[in-house]
Amino acid sequence: MYPTTLTQLARANPFSAPLFTLQKNEEPKQTTNINGQNRRFAAAAVAEEGDSCEFGSQKYFILCGFGGILSCGTTHTFVVPLDLVKCRLQVDPAKYKSIFNGFSVTMKEDGVRGLAKGWAPTFIGYSMQGLCKFGFYEVFKILYSDMLGEENTYLWRTSLYLAASASAEFFADIALAPMEACKVRIQTQPGYANTLRECAPKMYGEEGIWAFYKGVVPLWMRQIPYTMMKFACFERTVELLYKYVVPKPRSECSKSEQLVVTFVAGYIAGVFCAVVSHPADSVVSVLNKEKGSTAVQVLKKLGPKGVWKGLVARIIMIGTLTALQWFIYDSVKVYFRLPRPPPPEMPESLKKKLGLTE
Repeated sequence: MYPTTLTQLARANPFSAPLFTLQKNEEPKQTTNINGQNRRFAAAAVAEEGDSCEFGSQKYFILCGFGGILSCGTTHTFVVPLDLVKCRLQVDPAKYKSIFNGFSVTMKEDGVRGLAKGWAPTFIGYSMQGLCKFGFYEVFKILYSDMLGEENTYLWRTSLYLAASASAEFFADIALAPMEACKVRIQTQPGYANTLRECAPKMYGEEGIWAFYKGVVPLWMRQIPYTMMKFACFERTVELLYKYVVPKPRSECSKSEQLVVTFVAGYIAGVFCAVVSHPADSVVSVLNKEKGSTAVQVLKKLGPKGVWKGLVARIIMIGTLTALQWFIYDSVKVYFRLPRPPPPEMPESLKKKLGLTE
């Protein structure tokens, strides 16, 4: 029996779960063998002719991690000037009143070179974060899919994306925390230190190892919701774009056309990411500036309005950043000829259970 109108409306929600599609998918069926199990699901693909490795192999995970390094390290370094102004808006709104005023004041005080402050810890920290974020996401996605089984993987794929990305980001933030602490200290405390070589020893001498990890909890508060939105929204947006916007099946699209879809889906995901994670980002910025403060104390000090300072700058930064990250990551997969599975397709066994096939 076909669903009611209410069910159809619920099914149109990209974040609902379980979620299934009654339409026939024109993509060719694909199977893969991972850990000795033959199955087909949203992220599964065999090592087709022309692929450099099998999906889920050690080489696949290593190259995905390398793609994460390139996508996160380069993009975050590229937007360091905007990130610097955003941080200063958050920690000193009386002095830096807006994005344009922040750029103007910074350039008057430090010159054009002042806009590049914190580039070294940014590049190192976010490269390590990208390695863990994208590499572990692929690992956890396969691990959790094996635990769920073929049918549940399809039905609960949004939850799968959320769980895999949250697990990956937990470890990614531990790798990022020391460099993030140095970056914020350099950018928000003029005169404290101008380079990573000056900043890291000074912070360690004053506060010990805790100086580098006191921001890890608010970092989790900021980055885990951000990453969950980044991956789940991206995956579902790609699926919806191919279903409703792109005029032909993904299998008929060229690599360039597929990368355009990747960029658009990445930007849409980035806007949602910025809004979801901004309050925690404000707390992290102030916490790493002030000695001896706790996340709760900073939150009370900022108040409901204060945590949203710098949101416009962050939406611009994160939207562009996320789109570029997905574009670079997918381009790395194309360059190294890694398997790039098509949008998810309902398993035949589930279609039979739902009475969609004879």
